[in-house]
Amino acid sequence: MSSTKPRYKSELMEAIHSAAEGLYRVGAIDQITMRNFDVACLTPVEPMKPTAIRALRQKAKMSQATFASALNVTTSLVSQWERGEKKPSGPSLKLLSLIKRKGIDAIL
Repeated sequence: MSSTKPRYKSELMEAIHSAAEGLYRVGAIDQITMRNFDVACLTPVEPMKPTAIRALRQKAKMSQATFASALNVTTSLVSQWERGEKKPSGPSLKLLSLIKRKGIDAIL
């Protein structure tokens, strides 16, 4: 469980998510439906700066090659992210955000 408070798209989305959590706790909605509410209500993943990506890798005490392997991307791509030549997107950005929130062990 994350130690940071979830960020919502708006106050309305926070209220909707809170109501859904209550329904989930009493068994009125299932886990799949709750996950759909999680995705719909929580703030989308934000872009990461090259320095932030490098800091994540260094905090994990990994080389670019090892970090790339953990993310299932090429070493060259990690290098390009860290130099700002390319920006992570899609699943890679989601994994980087997860590492930022929960640490490298969350994906290993």
